[in-house]
Parts: sequence; structure tokens; C-alpha cells
Amino acid sequence: MNVAFTRQLPAKADAVVLFCARDAVLETVLTALPDKARRQLAKAAGALEFSGKKGQCVELPAPAEMDAKWLLLLGLGDVEKLSEKEAEFAGGRAAAACMGKKAQEVVVLATAPEGVEMDAAAFVARIASGMKLRNYRFDRYRTKRTENGENGNGTEKGGKARIETLTVVTDAADAAETAFAPLSALADSVHFARDLVNEPGNVLTPKEFARRAAEMAAEAGLSVEVLKPKKLREERFNALLAVGQGSKNKPRVVVLKYDGAGDDSAPIAFIGKGVCFDSGGISIKPSSGMEDMKGDMGGAAAVVGVMRALAARGAKVNAVGIIGLVENMPDGGAQRPGDIVISRSGQSIAVLNTDAEGRLVLADCLDYVKEKFSPARMIDLATLTGAIIISLGKEHAGLFSNNDELAEEITKAGLETGERVWRLPLDPAYDKLIDYEVADMKNIGGREAGSITAAQFLQRFVGDTPWAHLDVAGTAMASPKTDINDSWGSGWGVRLLNRLVELAERG
Repeated sequence: MNVAFTRQLPAKADAVVLFCARDAVLETVLTALPDKARRQLAKAAGALEFSGKKGQCVELPAPAEMDAKWLLLLGLGDVEKLSEKEAEFAGGRAAAACMGKKAQEVVVLATAPEGVEMDAAAFVARIASGMKLRNYRFDRYRTKRTENGENGNGTEKGGKARIETLTVVTDAADAAETAFAPLSALADSVHFARDLVNEPGNVLTPKEFARRAAEMAAEAGLSVEVLKPKKLREERFNALLAVGQGSKNKPRVVVLKYDGAGDDSAPIAFIGKGVCFDSGGISIKPSSGMEDMKGDMGGAAAVVGVMRALAARGAKVNAVGIIGLVENMPDGGAQRPGDIVISRSGQSIAVLNTDAEGRLVLADCLDYVKEKFSPARMIDLATLTGAIIISLGKEHAGLFSNNDELAEEITKAGLETGERVWRLPLDPAYDKLIDYEVADMKNIGGREAGSITAAQFLQRFVGDTPWAHLDVAGTAMASPKTDINDSWGSGWGVRLLNRLVELAERG
């Protein structure tokens, strides 16, 4: 989507969008419209008892005096609740309405409501950001002819078209364009992560994921190292390699580095589980729903996305991103239930269930990052347990941490972005559930506290480093639709972690 900011109302559009806060004077919102259009929209709003409450939308065919197809008036809700997040979500609702009308050229008449805490430029930028975030479809494999005569890049009859051009009309055009630049880079990075999660497993193998991550790194100015099986053996990634030994698609580990602080300060480290397809291995999953396991690399997608975003907006921080990429398959060479592996840290793990594989991948990656980079903080993301969905549904990700300050900052970032988390306990009392008589630990802890025992397992590989674990099984894939996302793969975590870094940059 091409986005431009201007002070002049364009001559032509498929849809013209305006916003109105609850109980605002509607006439002041409509002043930019030609007389006939203003009267017609005001009449329609009155007939529909439009009050500007959040989510209200008035859709009206544009009058002949305007070279446009539709006029849309959207409610913003209460001004005192209109945060950056809510403005962004309002933009997402506007984009959804325009896409529903198959509007490809959209004009937004954006004026910050009186009394809102944001300045005009920030408000307008957030509206545009929400529209860009929502303007996403993963349709590269669709071959049906579309209404506009294109193949696979427009919309099927009855479907929704993407917005091609967005023109935002505002008196604060220059400042809004400046404010929008980092938000646009962030939206592009979210879309990049969504693409990865949506890709089928036969396309996005560990090798292909690593190739795309390396290609992105070259474009973004990140340094990158791809560890292939020989190097992984040399580096003692024994637990990770054991997960992938049943697949012909061999594992990779990708290390991304961003040096934006201008000094040699310790980096923040992001670690992602990247199981490109998870059959469960010998402990094979039920066939129903197994197709969703193409998304078991949602944590790795978020790590790649946030590293891209930090570089694109020039964040003043040093950061490392590491993703462990494997495929968990059940051939004759696959690891067996009951096998014992010696992890990179030297700790032994009894693999009682080969479907509890993500923690094996993360164990070696966490140890590698801790040893090689001595990070100030480590945050891992993983679609780790079905138990987290039983606990929290799909509205929150599970948060576990050995550091209260880090946990509080992540919680704050989640509230500000809408990517919400809920902290669950870590406690030595749970360790007995994963202790094992013939190894240092086992990789499952039984039915009780399944998400907690998985986090307790990971904690054994982080040492004293401030660390947080985000269990994103309910939010990274097949998650509920939101105002800014209608995709099966959500890109969840990119915006959260970017805001976490922003909080650190602000001090």
C-alpha cells in the first residue's frame, strides 16, 4: 500500500473516510466535504443515530459532485480513551470497511478530535499505521481469476480487495509523514512475519526459512550467520539436532545481529522457536488439526520480524536474534520416546514425548546466546504448549520471567500495543514435576501445570541472565481476528517487542 500525506483533497477516490469522536459536533468533521456530500452524510448519520461511539460506521454512496464511489464515517469512541493503540485500531476498522467495499484508492480526511492527548501528526500517523496493518491478505497461492482481471493478486468475486493507495489529507502533513515512517517500517515487518507463518510446510522448510531470513538481513543491514548441521554438531546443539533427525529437511540456526547503540553495550536477545512443521515425531499428533502445525514457527517469525523492524527504524540499541529451525518428523531415524540427549549446556534430558520438542530447540539456543553474547536480557517466544490455550484462551500470551522489572515492562508494552500478556508463576516447587531418575530432567511434566513445567524446563538453561518466556501458542496462529489483523498468521510479538525496545530507548 502506497501512503501519501497531503493538505489537498485529491480529485478522485474509490472511498473517502472521515472519523468522528463520540458526541463530537458532526458538522465540524464534515467541513472538508463538498456541500451536497456534507448534507447527505449528515442526513444519513442522523437517520442511523450515529453518535461517534467506537465501532459505528456509516457507509453512503458518494454524490455525483464527487469523483468517488463511497463516503465512510467511522466512530472513534470517547476522546479520553483515544490512545495511540485505539487510534491505530480505528484505522484498522476503516481499512476493513474500505476493503469490504473493494476500494483500492482511499482518501482519509484526518483531524485529531478536540481534547485528544496526541498531537495531530501522531493521531494521523496512527490512523495510517492501523490501516496499513489491516491491509493484508496472504493470497499468493490463489489462482482463481479475480474481478479486476488479475490472477491471485486482487479479489475473488465476493471477496475483499487490498487498498493500493492511501492518501491522508491533514494540515499536519509533513509532521505526520515523519511520524508515520517508523510505524510503516514496523507494519512491513509484521507483514513479513505473517507471510512466514502463513507459508505451508512444504515451502517453508528450515533451509528456506534460513534463506529468507538471510536475504532480509542483507536488505535491512543486519549481520547474519546461518549454522548448518556440521556447525551445529561442532557447537553441540545436540538437543536441537535430535528433534530434526527424523526429517530429510535438516535443521538450521540463524543468528541475526543489529548494532544500533553505537557502543559495545550488552545486547538484548530474542530467541524464537522455529519448528517449520511439527508432526509430533514418533509421539505423533492426531490427524485432526495437524495442518495447523505449519505455524509452529510463529516465535521464530516474530524474532525475524522484530529484528527487521529495529533495523528499519534505526533503533538505538544492540540486539541479537536467534532462531532454531527444525522439522519434527517420524521416520526410521527419528528420536524415540525414552531417548536421552545431552544438551549444549551439558545437562541431560530424557525425551519421554517427542511432541514436546520446542523446549529442546530453545534449550540449546538459549545456552548458545548466553555463552556467545552475554546479553543484558533474553526473551524467547514459542508456540510451546496447548496448555496455555486452556489457561488463557487466545486473548493473552503466557508470560514467565525470572525478573520482575522485565516482566513489568513486557506487560506495559503489551497493554500499549494490544498484544497482551498474562504472567504465570515460576517456582522451584514445580521442578519436581520434571526431575527424572536417570537424567537431569525429562521433557514433559504430566497433565498438571503444563505451561509452567515447560517454562521451568527453559529456566534451567538461562542462568542468572534476566529472562522472559512468552508462550504464544494461542496468539501467533489461528488467533482471534482483531481490528488490525484478519490473517491466520498474526505476526504476534513483533509490535510488542518493538515497543519493549522503545521503552528502553526512552529510559
